[in-house]
Amino acid sequence: MTSEYTVLLHGNEAMWVAMDDERAATIDRQHEEFTAACAERGHRITFGRELRRASTSTLVRLPAGETRHVVTEGPYSETVEQLGGFYVIETEDPADLVELVAGLVFPGDGTVELRPVVRDEDRVASA
Repeated sequence: MTSEYTVLLHGNEAMWVAMDDERAATIDRQHEEFTAACAERGHRITFGRELRRASTSTLVRLPAGETRHVVTEGPYSETVEQLGGFYVIETEDPADLVELVAGLVFPGDGTVELRPVVRDEDRVASA
């Protein structure tokens, strides 16, 4: 059965900003190799994007007990790692996808999170 996953790419923005052109080109190649390997191994990338820096985000919250939303500038959390990009991937082999995604984790810089997507038929089945 085909499942859909969102691959969330978390990393240290300070390292990204300070990165030299050679390192940036290496990372670009790793993503190109990842997308090619996904196609070769039967994983279908349906969407993906790099995100602008967390400091450019706008947050909308409704604090507990409040009736008005609060709008602030990002980032969402005060952590070193921020969400830097994502892929949406359909696969019949999640374990193999985990192996491929491991190639996107850079030493000392980041985490890659695979999260299953809730499908419409999942909602109907649980109702």
